[in-house]
Amino acid sequence: MMSDIIKHATADSFDADVLQADKPVLVDYWAPWCGPCKMIAPILDDVSKEYTDKVQVVKVDVEQFPEVAARFGIRGIPTLMIFNNGQSVATKVGAVDRAGLVNFIEANI
Repeated sequence: MMSDIIKHATADSFDADVLQADKPVLVDYWAPWCGPCKMIAPILDDVSKEYTDKVQVVKVDVEQFPEVAARFGIRGIPTLMIFNNGQSVATKVGAVDRAGLVNFIEANI
């Protein structure tokens, strides 16, 4: 079951959801067929609840919106990217455990 805390961005909503957000945004570039993406989904869900005041989690399905992935040079998934004030400030490619995700967020927000 998907969390309502996590937003699902489209090509049309990406700028509003991510670049114009009033707090840091963690973007998860993923696809439905991606095993590691499925593996980190519950971790993202969990962390999004814990960090709801500090960071907005946004998911982008790269299969549905390849233009968004292309715009940010996404080549492998899952890719996690943190945006702050409309700028990409950090990128992590590949699956990550809970501790790794928390460290990534803490270091970049």
